[in-house]
Parts: sequence; C-alpha cells; structure tokens
Amino acid sequence: MPFFMLMIIGAAAGFLATRLMRLETDVPTTVAIGVFGALIGGFILRALVAMLGAVAGFVGAFLGALALIWLWKTYIR
Repeated sequence: MPFFMLMIIGAAAGFLATRLMRLETDVPTTVAIGVFGALIGGFILRALVAMLGAVAGFVGAFLGALALIWLWKTYIR
C-alpha cells in the first residue's frame, strides 16, 4: 500500500512540478520526477528537523505566540 501511495503522490507532485517549471515530459518521466523528488525532499526535511529540532521548536512557539496575540487583540479587546 505505501508503494501505491508513493506512486499516486509522486504522479501528482511530478505533474505540478513539471507544469510549474514548464517542462514537457511523458507520464513515466513525470511520475519518476515526482517519486524521486519526494524521496529527496523527505530526506532533506528529516535532516533539517534532526539538525534544527530546538530551533524549529522555538520558531513554532514564536509563531504560536504571535497567533495568540493576534487573536487576543482581534477578538478579546
């Protein structure tokens, strides 16, 4: 099942990426671009989260605090 999901998501991602980059490819090439792009992107994301775990937590906390302040100023005051 994960293989089929990878193929479906890869096909969709490859389609969007080839259209965004204005690249005309056939269907197997589009799917391959999407699948390999998903593998590379997933690896890079995992590496960034592993290296920047504390920084990512800080950024998330900061953005959450900003959202809370905006909600407070907008709806409570």
